[in-house]
Amino acid sequence: MAIDRDQLLRDLYDAHGRRDIDAALAVFTDDVEWPDVAGGTTLHGHDAIRAYWTKQFAEIDPHVDPTAIELEGDRAVVTVHQVVRALDGTLLQEGTVTHTYAFRDDQIASMRVS
Repeated sequence: MAIDRDQLLRDLYDAHGRRDIDAALAVFTDDVEWPDVAGGTTLHGHDAIRAYWTKQFAEIDPHVDPTAIELEGDRAVVTVHQVVRALDGTLLQEGTVTHTYAFRDDQIASMRVS
């Protein structure tokens, strides 16, 4: 039985919002590729993403809420409303961002930001 990819993505954003890194990583392939937008690089694998998010959550307070999810075969395009605040609550950035996911074996294999 195929997974409900729409719900998987909603659960991923929920886990990220709750800072539940383990729940978020559970939907990724072991060799997942994930963008480090600020660093201009691509991260590979669970350990790299765990370290990235742990550092990110210690430095800023990012929130991304999906406003639209379009599923296309093994890809999903998610439009999100992104709000990034400093830890003291100061607004650093707000806007609309697109996340494009690729799936493999009913898990997320990669994500790109545009």
